[in-house]
Amino acid sequence: MKRETVGDRLRQLMDERGLKQVDIIEAAKPFFTDKVKISKTDLSQYVNNKAEPRSDKLYILAKGLNVPEQWLLGFDDDTTNQSKPSNFIYPEGLERVQIPLVGEIACGDPITAEENLEGYIEETFEKPVPSGTLFALRCKGQSMEPTIPDKAIVVIHEQPEVEDGEIAAVQVDHDTEATLKRVKHQGDMVLLMPDNKNYDPIILNKDNPGRIIGKAIKYSAPL
Repeated sequence: MKRETVGDRLRQLMDERGLKQVDIIEAAKPFFTDKVKISKTDLSQYVNNKAEPRSDKLYILAKGLNVPEQWLLGFDDDTTNQSKPSNFIYPEGLERVQIPLVGEIACGDPITAEENLEGYIEETFEKPVPSGTLFALRCKGQSMEPTIPDKAIVVIHEQPEVEDGEIAAVQVDHDTEATLKRVKHQGDMVLLMPDNKNYDPIILNKDNPGRIIGKAIKYSAPL
């Protein structure tokens, strides 16, 4: 059986609820952020099957329309679970939680400050979910391949230190984006080691400072 598209599901809701596209946008507006919004053009493309929303915009649509994301994606025929909270605990011992997706990093601000966010993603963890602050980054480039592919979404546990050999999100000097590398301490220096041998390590020292902002604990396939 062919999976229905997001456009199919949106048109179904419009028919059942007597909605227009402008009504959908108004319903989704409370969930907009400074960096993630749904425009009239976006919605028109979704409704007419010319594009499908990326995960953060899908989240906004599902919240605004009060339906599960899985249903919007066409994988579920049941909308009766639309009132489940985002941290609904599944009977198989899994828990799904919303995690902020961080884009650029404003120096000096907390990593999950609103101005840093692109939106939110949903991740599944075996219970218990790791304690502390979790956020996600989109891997850019091939320096950590084959371990972490380009455009993969990586979940980070915020912490200022990691063990040698662990993959960390590191903010180098005043860069506005974090880099993902394996950490190796060597005297007064910290080496940021790529898994891809075609890339050179980055050396952190007093002339090229940086800080570890968290440890990579899982990643998802590229969006």
